[in-house]
Amino acid sequence: MSQHFTRFGSSIAGIPLPEKFTFPFYYDPHPLGVKAAKELMEHLRKQEDWEHNFGLIKGQDGIVIGKMFGVLVVENKDGEIGYLSAFSGKLANSNHHERFVPPVFDILEEDGIFRTGEKIITEINSRIEDLENDPIYNNLLLQRKNHILLSDREIAELKQRIKNAKADRKFLREKAEGELKGTELEGFLEDLRRQSIKEQYTLKDSVNKHKRTLEGLNEQILEYTTLIDSLKEERRTRSASLQKELFDQYAFLNQSGEWKSLWKIFENIAEGKPPAGAGECAAPKLLHYAFTHGFRPIALTEFWWGASPKSEVRVHGHFYPACRGKCEPILGHMLQGIEMDDNPMLQNPADGKEIEIVYEDEHLVVVNKPAEFLSVPGKNIEDSVYLRMHYKYPDATGPLIVHRLDMSTSGLMIISRSKEVHEHLQRQFIRRHVKKRYVALLDGIIEEDKGKIDLPLRVDLDDRPRQLVCYEHGKYAITEYEVIERKNGQTRIYFYPITGRTHQLRVHSAHSLGLNSPIVGDDLYGKKAQRLHLHADQIEFTHPITKEKIILRIDPEF
Repeated sequence: MSQHFTRFGSSIAGIPLPEKFTFPFYYDPHPLGVKAAKELMEHLRKQEDWEHNFGLIKGQDGIVIGKMFGVLVVENKDGEIGYLSAFSGKLANSNHHERFVPPVFDILEEDGIFRTGEKIITEINSRIEDLENDPIYNNLLLQRKNHILLSDREIAELKQRIKNAKADRKFLREKAEGELKGTELEGFLEDLRRQSIKEQYTLKDSVNKHKRTLEGLNEQILEYTTLIDSLKEERRTRSASLQKELFDQYAFLNQSGEWKSLWKIFENIAEGKPPAGAGECAAPKLLHYAFTHGFRPIALTEFWWGASPKSEVRVHGHFYPACRGKCEPILGHMLQGIEMDDNPMLQNPADGKEIEIVYEDEHLVVVNKPAEFLSVPGKNIEDSVYLRMHYKYPDATGPLIVHRLDMSTSGLMIISRSKEVHEHLQRQFIRRHVKKRYVALLDGIIEEDKGKIDLPLRVDLDDRPRQLVCYEHGKYAITEYEVIERKNGQTRIYFYPITGRTHQLRVHSAHSLGLNSPIVGDDLYGKKAQRLHLHADQIEFTHPITKEKIILRIDPEF
């Protein structure tokens, strides 16, 4: 029996097995997965074999690192049902802990290729650093810098003196031509020419002298830079080779007995190479261990343990799907041939729903978009507000859609019926003349009656469409809010978005630097429910044709 196979702590007789395996990128955890996860959470609370700062204990020393954990419910060769446990990355500075499956490839192995290669690259870095900090080298660089400044100044001063002397000679020549004649004039002009020639030689000598000095300094500096550049090229070559070798070591097995390395798995992905950390997530670890040890996968569940990273929204103890950027290509290989739950992203969420017309004239339409309804056609689903409006108004010209709402958000959307109206409304949005208000129900109590949230956002490249707070690369995003009601541990609130970034209100609500209270039903940044409790309830704009101020409002269905 595998040491990593854990039997359930209490009977599971009353829990039926799932008919299909978990679709890993969007799911409701199966009861067996929840039970296994709860048991692992209890183990994390009580274990004393290792220490890791999850940020759950006040005053604990060290860097706070929350962690994604996973459990895979499996059936062993004897027909017993149990589960495997894993963590993403490393835990307590190690890849190996009792109860948890090992990594697919252990980069921390002392004499392994990573440690050996890392040691060589570290030595190269040390040599480069020593050379770049060498006192003789730095003194040569300083001498060159000072010499260039000095020579530029001296030559500039010499040229100015020559220019002034030339002007003086011109004056003297013109004066002599009016006062002197014959051989006396010729002798005087010849003397002026000799002065001019002498000055040009003096300038040439000065330029050559500075040039020779600079060339001497450059020759000495070149001895250092040639060696430094050579070491940097060796470092680049070794790093690329080590990375390739590492990715070749990460080879994943599926139930058909087929092995594939990370390089092979990611070769047809847009970036052409695996992202950092690929293969270190919990889900690939669990499935690889299951296949290599003859376990049949039944259900997968992952959860976050610890404080949220400052950039992301992760809630302690909440369940999460596998990330797409790193895991989707890997799991696509590993789960080949396994019957899984349907991919909800291939199902039309708008099926059976109707769009309510709130305002209509010959120039524009305002609709009440239902929740879970695309604004524009998606990658897999075409049914959308755009498509419905295109069929309803076949003679309309222009793009139709003036602005968008997230698929999960309900509420008011403006539709143009001509190109001219669309352009006019677009200008109103760009100039922020359109006023929008959203109503939301937050899972928590907001103490302040009103305020402003200013957190820049960018997409999570490893887990689209999730957004991150990023002060370096994010686009500025500002939201004003006003509390309407506090009741039963929840807050009803108005949002007034100053900017319109993707998932802006959802992240500003859930993030610890925002309101730290996710919107009820937020399946990305909070807890999944029947729907996202976010609704665009009011919009104010100027009619492009009549110039009338239009204010429309429609209450949410929550």
